[in-house]
Amino acid sequence: MNEAIKSGFATIIGRPNVGKSTLMNHLIGQKIAITSKKPQTTRNRIQTVYTDCARGQIVFLDTPGIHKAKNKLGEYMVNVAEHTLSEVDVILWLVEPSNFIGAGEKHIVEKLQKISTPVILIINKVDTVERDKILEFIDTYRKIYDFAEIIPASALHGENLDAVLDMIFKYLPYGPMFYDEDTVTDQPQRAIAAEIIREKALHALDDEVPHGIAVNIERMKERKDASITDIEATIICERDSHKGIVIGKGGAMLKKIGSNARYEMEQLLETKVNLKLWVKVRKDWRDSDSMMKNFGYDKRNI
Repeated sequence: MNEAIKSGFATIIGRPNVGKSTLMNHLIGQKIAITSKKPQTTRNRIQTVYTDCARGQIVFLDTPGIHKAKNKLGEYMVNVAEHTLSEVDVILWLVEPSNFIGAGEKHIVEKLQKISTPVILIINKVDTVERDKILEFIDTYRKIYDFAEIIPASALHGENLDAVLDMIFKYLPYGPMFYDEDTVTDQPQRAIAAEIIREKALHALDDEVPHGIAVNIERMKERKDASITDIEATIICERDSHKGIVIGKGGAMLKKIGSNARYEMEQLLETKVNLKLWVKVRKDWRDSDSMMKNFGYDKRNI
């Protein structure tokens, strides 16, 4: 047994749409968390595992963006994100490259001041700004909080992510690995399949509709000869008008979402997928505790 290995938990926090899921997917080298340019893409805490046999293991927690909640689903998401802060060994706070410290950042600083966990600030998307501006941004953030480290990086282009991994390991405790070295995520395949469908809907639909959708996997079964996996899923939306948008003219939108999701599921499952999608309306489900629980957002799991 290697006595020198370190193992621990790192959570990735930040305002919605700052690149948290992109960073995590890049660090572990595999797409687990869904990504889109729309806020509130990540709704639950997703654990993924990075293993380096020489150094140890990092269990990443990708959390929903910390934001001002507008409904029960929003409150649930913020609780999930904030709950992880005191449970982990190191916090990665992702921010945009800017001199402007907005209300969202100030809100996060308030939360961080209540805990003693080391915080690594990652100034993301540095590929979008001039190099000589980066020192200014570092200086701006240094004044608002006592960070353990500040690292400029680009999650999208994989820039400076080795330095991010080095710094995470620096703050992890010594100890044995939590998972087998080939484990990549604790997410069951059904949960990942549901998230893939939701991601494809986020990409395809207008801004207003995606916030109000959930995906429920009704059935997922591999055929006896293992040649095809049958998946039946329902896209839940909040309004009748949204249902029409999700289905599209002559079913075209639902077909597009389904074919895009099926392609990615086949890569994930390494088998052919027969995907059937339905659309149902559950009015204001984001403000119903029981419906939220049915769709995988259970407050007892926070």
